[in-house]
Amino acid sequence: MNWFGESYERYDFSMFSASHISVLAFVIFLICFLYKYKERVQLTGLRKVEVGTAVFLLLIEAVYHIWMIVNGNWYTSHAIPLELCSISLFLGVFLLFTEKKIVYEILLFTGLLGASQALITPELKYDFPHFRFFHFFIVHIFVFSIPLYFTWVKGFRPTMYSIVKLMIFLNVLMPFVMIVNKLTGGNYMYLSRKPESASLLDLLGPYPWYIASLELLAFSLSIVIWLLLRKREAAEPVEKNFRRRA
Repeated sequence: MNWFGESYERYDFSMFSASHISVLAFVIFLICFLYKYKERVQLTGLRKVEVGTAVFLLLIEAVYHIWMIVNGNWYTSHAIPLELCSISLFLGVFLLFTEKKIVYEILLFTGLLGASQALITPELKYDFPHFRFFHFFIVHIFVFSIPLYFTWVKGFRPTMYSIVKLMIFLNVLMPFVMIVNKLTGGNYMYLSRKPESASLLDLLGPYPWYIASLELLAFSLSIVIWLLLRKREAAEPVEKNFRRRA
């Protein structure tokens, strides 16, 4: 079976295998590089690169759906782009095209929280060099790195209101996804059951209580992200403060 086929026996993926560790190492290198050289990147005209990246992400996602159709694996129970990372992918594309602050505010949390979980504990059957391996990790690496790029390079910053917008977004989205799950027999956003592979959800209790635990965890981790990436006021010189009081 070739690298674009459906059968995964030749490409059976194992968590924390050499290929998986290599991807994680690349992600760490990419994030460190982006942070260390953010000032240099700021001086480079990257608007065409941003738009090109958005187009590339749309193309690779389209190829993924073609792959499922060709191999007779496109079903409404799993192929509709309603997983959190799929939604984050389209948010990232929209952000790259439009640079809208509200899109950044939601993607910062959904991208970092969702994609980090997927990168560390991927629900994936296909190992290197299968197409699905490349698609899965390319998409999640971009979903994870786009909000960091907009934070460090473009100067976007979250506020406490960003967390409020995120929670409103998730709670408006969840009932719709639950209805789709009911109609299709799917498990989008893991709102019907936990993933088959090991994941963070295993620590959050049984169904349906883990959903409430997950929402509380998302809120808590979003506060951590806000504390780490929020805009900090520059400290005023002591002499200036002294003169103001005088």
